[in-house]
Amino acid sequence: MSSCITPFHFQIHHLAGKSKQQSPYVISNILAKRHHAPPTTAVFPMKRCRQAETISKAPVEVADIEDISFSGEEITKIRASLLDWYSQNRRDLPWRRISSGENDVGIEEGERRAYAVWVSEVMLQQTRVQTVVDYFNRWMEKWPTIRHLAQASIEEVNEMWAGLGYYRRAKFLLEGAKMIVESGDEFPKTASSLQKVRGIGNYTAGAIASIAFQEAVPVVDGNVVRVITRLKAISANPKNSTTVKNIWKLATQLVDPSRPGDFNQSVMELGATLCSVVAPSCSTCPVSFQCRALSLSKNDESVQVTDYPIKVAKAKPRHDFSAVSVVEIVEEGSLSESRYILVKRPDEGLLAGLWEFPSVSLKGEADLSSRRKTVDSFLKQSFGLDVKKSCKLAVREEVGVCVHVFSHIRLKMYVELLVFHLSEGGMDFLLKEQGNATMKWKCVDGKALSSLGLTSGVRKVYTMVEKFKQSGTNSVPVKTRKKRSVKNH
Repeated sequence: MSSCITPFHFQIHHLAGKSKQQSPYVISNILAKRHHAPPTTAVFPMKRCRQAETISKAPVEVADIEDISFSGEEITKIRASLLDWYSQNRRDLPWRRISSGENDVGIEEGERRAYAVWVSEVMLQQTRVQTVVDYFNRWMEKWPTIRHLAQASIEEVNEMWAGLGYYRRAKFLLEGAKMIVESGDEFPKTASSLQKVRGIGNYTAGAIASIAFQEAVPVVDGNVVRVITRLKAISANPKNSTTVKNIWKLATQLVDPSRPGDFNQSVMELGATLCSVVAPSCSTCPVSFQCRALSLSKNDESVQVTDYPIKVAKAKPRHDFSAVSVVEIVEEGSLSESRYILVKRPDEGLLAGLWEFPSVSLKGEADLSSRRKTVDSFLKQSFGLDVKKSCKLAVREEVGVCVHVFSHIRLKMYVELLVFHLSEGGMDFLLKEQGNATMKWKCVDGKALSSLGLTSGVRKVYTMVEKFKQSGTNSVPVKTRKKRSVKNH
């Protein structure tokens, strides 16, 4: 990540050979060059400054971001160029097949289109298009309409969503569907009414309203931010609330009132394909002649199109630790398969309501002995499994370490396999303990476990254990075997 100064710091303004300290809200292209930040047309306040002769002969206008706008001529050219390019180059995607076609459709078809756009846009947040296609097809096959989805349970939805991550999105999608169906009203058609639905924000509302119902409202996602900041060479922090507000304003200017859905998709398509983060294809871009960033890069070799939008430092992830116990129960004298204990996470917080293997949070790195003491106490208190007394512990193996990275958390999991042998009828006793438990848990066999919608982190742990068992080295206990480690980058 290149170091740079945002346009909200300060400016050393050079006039008549004198230096003068200016407002903390102004930055000039001189300072941008010295600190390797891109020149900008979106900073505070309106000034015209001449740079030193050795840097540039041409004057550069520095403008308040709130004064940045597209001219009528720019708007006309950008709309025509993007719509023509999109008509010829748009990708064939399943949700587009459903949402495209004649605008004058009945209530049922309009609702079908809106539902498809809604599902696809929620899935596409933080997820690649190639990954979403299969998930979308399976979802629409199982729940083809919003009314079918409204009848689903959160467990069914989570199972279908498994692997996409950000499970809160799936929860909101289900809750929103139930809200619309239970209201008895038609599917909301405007962006303002859509934002009243649980889990639908500005972006999703704009996408549904413009694509499904042809309302002339904008959408702004990461692709749109990249396109607009390059078109106008905006160096302001793209995460800053003022910048975000004004990018929405610029996007509103551009929306074509006759084809708002197609236009919004054309901008997103451009950002996802040609106007990429690292290697934009400027030579084939339909709006290259209107691109200020490209123009600046041609006149100044120190400027690159990829300088826009500026890079913002990400917060360092929090480091968490946990001891994960894959508990396998074998009932002596029973013909049924062994079973695994799964615990349901709390309804709020990270991975809310999802199933996982029994795990205990740790304060930090911990040795095997201290981890086992913590785990033993947890198993006895939660499931009535007393490692030392009431149950026969046939296998206890330290499997290894699994690191799973969330957007804001780096979780290090110490994985252990425990195989308990219960006497005949012991499973019934174990299941009775569920009624006394303060948390929800269940026992499932290996076949059911393989088909459950587990999170990618839980599935990695299960895969580790299966490979460990297949190695045929189950002994009690293992203290010297070298740990195996699995990491997710």
